[in-house]
Amino acid sequence: MIITISKSILENILIHAGPFLEKKDTSQITSHIYLNANNNSLTLKATDYEIGFCVIVNNVNIQNEGNITANGKKFLDIVRILKDGDIKLEVKNDILHISQGFSNFKLPTFSYNEFPEFPSHEGKARISIESHTLIESLKKITPAIDNNNPKFELNGALIDIHNNSINFASTDTRRLSVVDVINDSENELSIIIPKKAILEIQKLFFDNIELYYDDTNLIIISDQYTFFTKLINGKFPEYLRIIPKEIKNKLVLPKAVMIDSIKQITTISTDVRITFHGEVITFESLSDDNIEAKTEIGFSTGFSEPFSIAINSRYLLDFLNSINNSEFTIGLNESNLPFILSDENFKTVVMPIVI
Repeated sequence: MIITISKSILENILIHAGPFLEKKDTSQITSHIYLNANNNSLTLKATDYEIGFCVIVNNVNIQNEGNITANGKKFLDIVRILKDGDIKLEVKNDILHISQGFSNFKLPTFSYNEFPEFPSHEGKARISIESHTLIESLKKITPAIDNNNPKFELNGALIDIHNNSINFASTDTRRLSVVDVINDSENELSIIIPKKAILEIQKLFFDNIELYYDDTNLIIISDQYTFFTKLINGKFPEYLRIIPKEIKNKLVLPKAVMIDSIKQITTISTDVRITFHGEVITFESLSDDNIEAKTEIGFSTGFSEPFSIAINSRYLLDFLNSINNSEFTIGLNESNLPFILSDENFKTVVMPIVI
């Protein structure tokens, strides 16, 4: 294989491929990038078996066709230190030679025939959803996905598809985030996507996409990339039952002022007590130390008696940083009961801190 490719193109691809590589054990072929130069295009693949990434590049000069693998991290390290311009990739005696001007590097390879096969979308059922809707919905619920929970299903997000709507849901057991999207679908199904895959989907896809699935994999295809992820087996909690059906008090609050007030308190404590008085909302730190932070804003709440909730500030800030509107709604029942943050079709149910 002998090819010439622009540094900027190759570097960009290798950066995108990085999260898909096995990093702890470089003896595994999944620590390698797979390259296939054929039919005037270069195909690059990366996978750690759980998620996979494939891109086809046409802006490449192919002198000799061929296949090769090379360690993805070292490959990127080499490309990064080279100058702008074209880079030559050549395979000699199963060694990848990377050269530019007077600079020359060699990387060992593994047998490309051992590189894992990617699942095919052929014959698989399709999910119809607009790409912008998918990405924006996933962004909103991502902060509430748990990390390393022994209940594996909580380490991912649920896509719950009905005939006329799709619900996106995630929970870390202290909060639940749900986005409800109107969307026609031929099939009804529920799949759980791992958090790692969701983060990469948000980086890769912006334009028109096609989604395919089976019992094991979700496959996403765009004009530029092909992506797959293994799905999480398990039963997601019955999230709709967690959302309070009745709300005693609803307030429409200003986003920017609330963010500013909460951030002042977080200089001292991540846990905040918010008290709604008749014409004022106060914010106080909750800390065992003799350190205190307190601020307030003028706001007509409609409460005749003070009403307080204690919360982890990160839950509220995650929600506020995910919405575009200048106002949001908070729904309150009792101080020790879950409350709802909502903005259009996006809701987050939060369990307060019981003091």
